[in-house]
Amino acid sequence: MKIRTMEIELSTAGNDDVVDITAAVEARIGEAGIIEGTVIVFVPGSTGGLTTIEYESGVVRDLKEALERLVPRGISYHHDARWGDGNGHSHVRASLVGPSLAVPVSGGRMTLGTWQQIVFIDFDNRPRRRSLVVQVSGRS
Repeated sequence: MKIRTMEIELSTAGNDDVVDITAAVEARIGEAGIIEGTVIVFVPGSTGGLTTIEYESGVVRDLKEALERLVPRGISYHHDARWGDGNGHSHVRASLVGPSLAVPVSGGRMTLGTWQQIVFIDFDNRPRRRSLVVQVSGRS
């Protein structure tokens, strides 16, 4: 079995910026030369999350509005009281969405559905430079 670890570098606007990283993940699979196996994407940090979604403006907006209903900005968070950085909601949102995603690879491609893309969501309250970890494992 072959294992290759790489990164995806990106800049975000923060404030629930949703970035389609599907093509970047596919490129890393190609670089690794894995035909059958698994790709794992992971965000180091506590204010970003990874998920799949149909990446179109309507559902992206629906997701952002749902997260605002579940974990609203502008209310008191214990994290904000302790650190004063105003991003308590960012940490909670990231915890709910999760920091990683695993997708099977078959025939050198991810087995995503037709309308399914991998997205990174930056929940922090400011623009950020992010480095995502991509690990591809399997056989070539």
